[in-house]
Amino acid sequence: MNPKLEDDDADLFREAVRDVKPLAFDVPAAEPARRPPPKARFTRADRYAVLQESLYTDTGDPELASGEELVFAREGIQKTVLRKLRRGQYRVQAEIDLHGLTVAEAKEAVRAFLAKALEHQFRCVRIVHGKGLRSGHRGPVLKSAISGVLRRVAPVLAYVSARQVDGGTGALYVLLATWPVKAVGPGRG
Repeated sequence: MNPKLEDDDADLFREAVRDVKPLAFDVPAAEPARRPPPKARFTRADRYAVLQESLYTDTGDPELASGEELVFAREGIQKTVLRKLRRGQYRVQAEIDLHGLTVAEAKEAVRAFLAKALEHQFRCVRIVHGKGLRSGHRGPVLKSAISGVLRRVAPVLAYVSARQVDGGTGALYVLLATWPVKAVGPGRG
């Protein structure tokens, strides 16, 4: 472009704004929009709870650590009863899914679930604990914890890993006693 035209444009602009005066009042400069602070996905307490679970969860059972099938039967339970349970020949009357729960939440949920099942005199229930695929090196944390709870609840006669179509090693069929039972309290498992 021609330098003479540019100088003329600049002169015209200066001429046009020569009488302009600044505003008499102070206008605060607008602050740039700020992003909200990021929210932590886990609080310090959550991280501590996860650490405690990983350190103090009993994984001494080699079957649990390997992700293998679980089988438990109280003394006196016949092999034919256990075989029928493994084959899924008992009608499942109630189910609970523990995915997404912490160990403490899962234990409490299982206790409440069993109390309700016993109240209704259910014979067979299914507990879905998951396979522990996101537990990393710790192995199936919920599986181990739930197995421990079930072994300590007297009305649980037997439990086995479910058939593949019902969750495989990520679920359990639980055979319950149908005799009158008092509530399954928090101190019992």
